[in-house]
Amino acid sequence: MPEPKALVTGGAGFIGSHLAEKLLDRGYRVHVIDDLSTGSFDNISHLDGDPRFRHTIDSVLNAGVMEKLVGWSDVVFHLAAAVGVEYVIRNQLKALEVNVRGAEVVFSEAEKSKTKVVLFSTSEIYGKSVKVPFKEDDDSLMGPTTLTRWSYAVTKALDEILALAYRAERDLPIVILRVFNTCGPRQIGRYGMVVPRFVNQALAGEPIKVFGDGTQTRCFASVHDVVRGVVDLAESESALGEVFNIGSDQEISIKDLAEKVKQVASSASPIELVPYDEAYGPGFEDMMRRVPDLSKIRSAIGYEQNVDLEDIIRSVIEYYRLSAGN
Repeated sequence: MPEPKALVTGGAGFIGSHLAEKLLDRGYRVHVIDDLSTGSFDNISHLDGDPRFRHTIDSVLNAGVMEKLVGWSDVVFHLAAAVGVEYVIRNQLKALEVNVRGAEVVFSEAEKSKTKVVLFSTSEIYGKSVKVPFKEDDDSLMGPTTLTRWSYAVTKALDEILALAYRAERDLPIVILRVFNTCGPRQIGRYGMVVPRFVNQALAGEPIKVFGDGTQTRCFASVHDVVRGVVDLAESESALGEVFNIGSDQEISIKDLAEKVKQVASSASPIELVPYDEAYGPGFEDMMRRVPDLSKIRSAIGYEQNVDLEDIIRSVIEYYRLSAGN
């Protein structure tokens, strides 16, 4: 039986590079495309010696390149996007183009060969909803269009709607994943990702800066648990046309997260509260709780969380210590 072929857009990013590894472990041939705007070639350089792995440094907006790569593939994992609230706020036009136009290129090329597409969406879809835990069929509650903070959520909502329209009208095999906070080695804090940002501050002995009052809560999953679930869903015929939350449902406040990072890193860093306006600019709104209902994905593939938060933090600390040569 021939090896299945997978295209990973945004495959030099944090989650994409771990997904490429998991696919190779599962016996796939893997091709990664990434423009390296937020990803890094260092994340995939160790895979270059594998004869089943290829990479292309280019944009998903390049329809000519995407036509060839999607046509080669049995399944496309579409991760390429402008990610991170902080990055999107500062690069709104680029985020709109890449997130919306990029998805359109993927879907239109996949339709030609009816190639399965696994679309990576986001927990931001739920917006300011206070109905927790979030279920896949819950309403979204977005803030006003005058606040750039909500532009990322809106672009991903449009991606989902576009994907489901391709499924309904053109029979495109689609699976949609709403990814909640995912952490692990290779994640960087440059674009607002909280765990690596806290880890770097703790290791440097700098103040660990908690935005807001720290009472807002999040659920942090290991990238290894997430990518295993992603591949399981991609291989499940019953998942076609469905939307799934994926991540962890173990809730922790951001202030308690800072304390835990400080403890695991054996750091003397003070914890400092920073007002949202100072961190992101005037009018920033945050979700006070972001907790997924994981019953649907558990029922579909038996999804489990095998790595706890302390081990996630420890793996990020180890990654940054090794990167620094300490």
